Amino acid sequence: MHLFLLGVSHKTTPVEVRERLDFAARGLGAALEALGRRPSAQEAVVLSTCNRAEIYVACDEVPAARADLLGFLAEYHGLEADSLAPHVYERVDADAAHHLFRVAGGLDSLVVGEPQILGQVKDAFAAASEERTVGPVMNKVFPWSFTVGKRVRTETAVAEGAVSISFAATSLARKIFGDLKGRTVVVVGAGEMGKLTAQHLQTQGVGRMLITSRTLAHAAALAGSLDAAALPWAELDAALGHADIVISATGSALPVLTRPQIEQVMRGRRNRPLFLIDIALPRDIEPAVGDLEAVFLYNIDDLQAVVQENLARRGAEVARAEGIVAEEVRRFETWLAARGVIPTVVALRQRFDAIRRRELERLQPKLAGLPPEAIPRVEEITRLLVEKLLITPTEQLKSTPDPERVRAYADALTRLFALDAEEPARREPGRDPAAPRADHAGPSVTP
Repeated sequence: MHLFLLGVSHKTTPVEVRERLDFAARGLGAALEALGRRPSAQEAVVLSTCNRAEIYVACDEVPAARADLLGFLAEYHGLEADSLAPHVYERVDADAAHHLFRVAGGLDSLVVGEPQILGQVKDAFAAASEERTVGPVMNKVFPWSFTVGKRVRTETAVAEGAVSISFAATSLARKIFGDLKGRTVVVVGAGEMGKLTAQHLQTQGVGRMLITSRTLAHAAALAGSLDAAALPWAELDAALGHADIVISATGSALPVLTRPQIEQVMRGRRNRPLFLIDIALPRDIEPAVGDLEAVFLYNIDDLQAVVQENLARRGAEVARAEGIVAEEVRRFETWLAARGVIPTVVALRQRFDAIRRRELERLQPKLAGLPPEAIPRVEEITRLLVEKLLITPTEQLKSTPDPERVRAYADALTRLFALDAEEPARREPGRDPAAPRADHAGPSVTP
């Protein structure tokens, strides 16, 4: 069984493509239900955020899973697989775990160290658990990623400073104006991203802040917690005429600010600059708005410069965090290798048990003279001998930390004992011969 990841992110895919790959728009449950019908997804988790759309599956054949999941990603979102393929990345086994651990630790985010992603990873796993698309592999690797994320946050300072998209948006606004005191800010959207951005902006001493949302009650609730003013949606255009900075972060599937709308707003501003920062995905503001004179439009991808500054400033902490990830990946790789050797262990036990049975059958004439009560003891003695002979190689296979050595040991055992050959062993009905027997656990009796 392999852990396989197929996905896109801000590192490989422009925003105009990413916004078409948003699984959250239709709900993760619908995506998982559709994914569960694919032959490659024995287990599946979908992680969908502003900056990434990733599918994690447990599969038997990686090439088949790659083709199947690329087809699913294209079909589900109504795209051509050929146009999508250049943007897609894939990871297998330990590399997939390494990627997930970095994601959970905030090391693969647009703003390195941002705290929201760990909660999003947990939500993705919870959704998959609710849809019952997880099994032994996902139940191991995702909770493990939570531990990694927690270690990164508690053992390093990588999360200090600019740790979110909203903070980066505020940093960009400061770069534009130098000082935000006295500036008028309009926040479009009263969700979590709008709230975080508004909080960061308030720490910079903005002069006036207006919060608007299609649901006025939501805007009023957020405004009340921030000492801001709630703005009815119908009055948005009028407010834009007086704003210096507009932060847009709604969950709308369609743009909420269009070029004709902003053109009309700019006629009354007399060329006074308007700065628009679109941190929504799908985007809230039509890209053509940025072509207007005296209008400066930035989107999520434009925050990359802020990210690079943060990364350089916190390079040492990032290195420590990467060390934690590498340490945990080695542990996971050992676990994965141990899982991979289970078929060899089972086959070895079956082979030894088959030999034991054949020898008992061959010795039946000599055992016929034993008292009836001694026969079960002979059976148990031979079974315990096999168990004791196998206990050390079994433990060694499962505990060896080097995955390559584990695979070499498993291959050697398979060859030495011809474990891949047909074996005419007879099994007790309903019982796995590889499993230790619990009955007749008393002391052995020599026949």
